[in-house]
Amino acid sequence: MQMEITWFGHANFRIETEAASVLIDPFFVGNPSSPATYKEIERGDIILVTHDHTDHIGQTLELAIRLDAEVVAMPEIIQSLIGMGLPESLGVGMNIGGTVERLGISIKMVQALHSSINGMPAGFILTMPDGTCLYNSGDTGLFSDMELFSKFHDIDIAMLPIGGRYTMDPQQAAYACSLLKCKRVIPMHWGTWPILGQNTESMAEHLSLMAPDTKMLELEIGKRTKI
Repeated sequence: MQMEITWFGHANFRIETEAASVLIDPFFVGNPSSPATYKEIERGDIILVTHDHTDHIGQTLELAIRLDAEVVAMPEIIQSLIGMGLPESLGVGMNIGGTVERLGISIKMVQALHSSINGMPAGFILTMPDGTCLYNSGDTGLFSDMELFSKFHDIDIAMLPIGGRYTMDPQQAAYACSLLKCKRVIPMHWGTWPILGQNTESMAEHLSLMAPDTKMLELEIGKRTKI
């Protein structure tokens, strides 16, 4: 199955297949690294929200209403969005350890170590119809239970933060790859503001030492990348 991933900077992604378009943490307004605006997004069937800090929930509400896209998130986040105008029919609340299936994609919610305004922070493990497995950790620190994810899933691509200060830094993210046994990793949550790490060079160095079997994919912001 052909799949394309677009990184809109920070932790904002779009995963596209013929069957579905999945948006993750669609933060456009106020995102200095995004080359696009949310008004340019023409397709989105599912929106995954890892937590509701402004730089992650972003334009979820506007996009969900305009695109008629279902929002998958913690129940408390869904209720907050409904209170702001999200149609109840578009809210898909779930919690840690749970799995829902949408358009042939298995969506499992897993834990993350971070904070959130409503509910708890989370990550997602997506299993596509052809078996391709993607893990988006959301904002998180390193935790040893990441190793358990590799016991249940053969992770092809992990999307991990490397910016430090608010999340893992490159060294911790590289070690996370060793726990996840992921084939490839896409660094995220870096370069957006000066307070975050500004490049992926350190990530590459630590990967070579800690997870040499994991290949780093450094996506060009705004460019569709075939996977």
